[in-house]
Amino acid sequence: MENEFGDTHSRKGKSVHQASVVIPQTAHDVSTDSWFQVGVVLSMGVNSAYALGYSGTIMVPLGWIGGVVGLVLSTIVSLYASALMAKLHEVGGKRHIRYRDLAGFLYGRTAYLLIWALQYANLFLINIGYVIMSGSALKAFYVLFRDDHHLKLPHFIAIAGFACILFAIATPHLSALRIWLGFSSLFMLLYLSIAFVLSVEDGVKAPPRDYNIPGSRDNKIWAIIGAVGNLFFAFNTGMIPEIQATIRQPVVGNMLKALNFQFTVGVVPMHAVTYIGYWAYGSGVSSYLLNNVHGPAWLLGVAHLSAFFQAIITLHIFASPTYEYLDTKYGIEGSALAPRNIVFRLIVRGGYLIMTTFLSALLPFLGNFMSLTGAISTIPLTFILPNHMYIVAKKNKLSSLQKSWHWLNIGVFGCMSVAAFVAALKLTILQTQTYHVFADL
Repeated sequence: MENEFGDTHSRKGKSVHQASVVIPQTAHDVSTDSWFQVGVVLSMGVNSAYALGYSGTIMVPLGWIGGVVGLVLSTIVSLYASALMAKLHEVGGKRHIRYRDLAGFLYGRTAYLLIWALQYANLFLINIGYVIMSGSALKAFYVLFRDDHHLKLPHFIAIAGFACILFAIATPHLSALRIWLGFSSLFMLLYLSIAFVLSVEDGVKAPPRDYNIPGSRDNKIWAIIGAVGNLFFAFNTGMIPEIQATIRQPVVGNMLKALNFQFTVGVVPMHAVTYIGYWAYGSGVSSYLLNNVHGPAWLLGVAHLSAFFQAIITLHIFASPTYEYLDTKYGIEGSALAPRNIVFRLIVRGGYLIMTTFLSALLPFLGNFMSLTGAISTIPLTFILPNHMYIVAKKNKLSSLQKSWHWLNIGVFGCMSVAAFVAALKLTILQTQTYHVFADL
């Protein structure tokens, strides 16, 4: 008997897959959030403090034509791939609230374990980047008012890590973010608006800028390949099933509304600040745009602190699948304020974030973490697997042309993933030769 997706696996074969993978019930809330709340959560990821770095990490290596065309195309392709993933949330008459659950249902236990490892590597690398970003923003705030070099970047990363631990203890699950969405949106608008306005003022006053791609021929090639990884990192959606699990019925229709919001209204601020930053400062723009802008110290201070706090809130989105696994595994139920649950979050989430913070301080190369994350996990999870899962789930309902289209996507993004990984690794090795561990960048 075929399921609603035209699955040609036999009932026996499918039952073997299901029997080999034990799917636990979740300890977190399911089907409680509106599509708008989910759309805001998704948009927070796109417009996080990372967006202040895209002028330097995407536009500088690619130039005007490559940067603009690449960012627009990656927006469209990311929407398409995310919509594919959203449509696979209900397969075989049941919901799949975790990425690995869907992989286990379609492929079996080996894929279940592989996707689990790949996704958590992805989320871990993203969380490292958020700690680096929040620490960098806090250091920039400190330097504004007291540039005595007594405190270095690793100290600020440690402070950011501690703040992340406090927030993780206070916010038990992803749906509980609803009370923080207003604050996060305010912080986001503050640092993006300040960066945009001050960049425009600087750009109007500045002499002609150099927009040539810097570096030798070989370095340009590696930088361009690395920037491609950054393009797709910008729209990282390696946890669509986990976010979709929080949305109300009908889950597919509401998730598609949330994605349409994210990739229309939600991406406008990120695109705007990326282009204006490159226009204002050319190839000299840094991987943290607020380091380039000029303006009143108090206004820059507001922007830096906004970026710091928003990064802490957004990190919780990408850490939530890890928290959900740990809470479910150890049976954390009942009130979030119960002493046992608070102590559990303090010890377990605190331990996870201490490890994240340590690695962030050890190798604080933010731009290369974007490239490395994009290559290792973002491209496979966001672009390769959704296409292949769609082929498996809708096998009988796809024409030869449709199948060829999905296989073409798999091949193209597979090559991109390998190339971006090699480039990111090479650039990271080069930077580790320039800077020592626990560098003060």
